[in-house]
Amino acid sequence: MSVVVGLTGQSGAGKTTVSRVFEENGFGVINCDLIARRVTEDGSDCNRELSQFFPLCFDKDLHLDRAAMAKIVFSDKEKLGLLNSVIFKYINEEIGREIERLSESHAYILLDAPTLFEAGADKLCHYTVAVIAQESIRLKRITVRDRLDEQAVKKRFSSQHDEKFFKENCGYLITNDRTPKEAAEETVRIIKIIKERENGKYKT
Repeated sequence: MSVVVGLTGQSGAGKTTVSRVFEENGFGVINCDLIARRVTEDGSDCNRELSQFFPLCFDKDLHLDRAAMAKIVFSDKEKLGLLNSVIFKYINEEIGREIERLSESHAYILLDAPTLFEAGADKLCHYTVAVIAQESIRLKRITVRDRLDEQAVKKRFSSQHDEKFFKENCGYLITNDRTPKEAAEETVRIIKIIKERENGKYKT
């Protein structure tokens, strides 16, 4: 079985940049945002179950209104927990299948999962890496990227783990407050350590 590295972190910290570096260094990448999209396609079993709890977010064809769902769950932690309790079951099943598939062609796999710990997917990983950045920087990145107002973004932040959580629970941290080049260099350094650990060459 391949070595699985879990990548997580704060919204707007730059996980996409870091994920790309892992891929460039031979990792097969599982993008959990894409998996979440896949399991919530129109008419899916996941949507059918979610529609029982969030009927106003679906039409008769079980199409998910993502904006309506986001408005609900990012303002109510209990509703977010309910959403997660349903969707994570389907996501984790897909992750398991993807790990099995990629293991046939890759010695190393990156599990790019913003909600790695919430989903319990960290249990599938041999190593965990978190990307963090100052809130002001992340706020600016997301308002530009997603065209959201600051209040909506701050609500999203409040529903997520803080920097302290990632420092306490992840094996490696990448601070992406500066340039993409510096983040990439730090990522390469961590990749080298992980590969050397697996080959028994790493010395502290």
